[in-house]
Amino acid sequence: MAKAEVVKKRAPVKTRRPPVGASPGTLIADPAARRSELRLTLISPQKFKTIENASIDDLNTHCDKWPVIWLDCTGLANIPLIEEIGRIFSLHPLALEDVVNTGQRPKVDFFEDHAFVVVRMIDDVTSHRYEQIAVFFGKNFVVTFQEREGDPFDPVRKRIESSAPNRLRARGADYLAYALIDAVVDSYFPPIEAAGELVDGIEDEMLNSPHKHQMRQLHELRRDANVLKGVLWPMRDALATLIRNDVPYVKAETKIFLNDTLDHSLRLIELVETQRDMLTGLIEMHLSLSQARTNDVISYLTIVSVIFMPLTFLVGIWGMNFDPQSSPWNMPELKAYYGYPASLLFMALVAFGLIAFFKWKKWL
Repeated sequence: MAKAEVVKKRAPVKTRRPPVGASPGTLIADPAARRSELRLTLISPQKFKTIENASIDDLNTHCDKWPVIWLDCTGLANIPLIEEIGRIFSLHPLALEDVVNTGQRPKVDFFEDHAFVVVRMIDDVTSHRYEQIAVFFGKNFVVTFQEREGDPFDPVRKRIESSAPNRLRARGADYLAYALIDAVVDSYFPPIEAAGELVDGIEDEMLNSPHKHQMRQLHELRRDANVLKGVLWPMRDALATLIRNDVPYVKAETKIFLNDTLDHSLRLIELVETQRDMLTGLIEMHLSLSQARTNDVISYLTIVSVIFMPLTFLVGIWGMNFDPQSSPWNMPELKAYYGYPASLLFMALVAFGLIAFFKWKKWL
């Protein structure tokens, strides 16, 4: 007997918001927020430098000495630190409020000397947990805020640390921001493709033998597809807005690369839409197969019942208490010498006759 599968309940998504009537730009940390840590990456065409567990003093020391700096803040618990970062880079307070209040939809906001981009990444595939990543970038800086450790930026870091000449060190901050956003978008491909393989496997299994647990899996996968759709469509709109707007800190050549990222987001949307339509069809097919299976069972039970109905009728008649000695009409065959085998033979002929009739009508 197969063990019962444990259904994991998803934790409800809670969005931290300022109190009603609070001043715009008020920053309030989530009690569950992680401790804030800084990683400072200093970039020039010839060299680079990375400072782990950086401080505000490190930032002030190196801020004006490198062509491009990338400050990565992991954890959003330290509100004074986030405010100080905003003061150093002149980040808009409303954008900083959206950084702390996670759960924002993907978007792009433009300010006088910097842009603010919100993207969402799949932080944990098994628990279906998403994480907000906020990206600020201007003429010579990129600042990223993420909720917790773990991101898809390792390929970007390796390219920066590569000894060979590369675009990340030669180009400006807008290209670095593009590379980070592109890494987040591309990180959706593995889980979506894995979900597609799972859907194909469920389809093959379902065609062989439909089971109840498949319906639950299909509903969970469709719910995941709906969540992905709600994330990817705003991300596509944000990328399109980033490309269309004419701001001095986003170069024309960088927009060409952003177009490629936009194409990736469109491809992801197409994959999710295809999976969603396929899942809807599989759910309907599962219901049809289950209904057909039920109908087959009912048909067989009906045929068996019809076969035994005349036999039951005959047994009921012969089982009545008659007295053939009192009258020739009181079941005289009860005294027949071969009555028992004759009755069994007659009932067998009736049963086989009904079966032959059902086969001739192609009901069996």
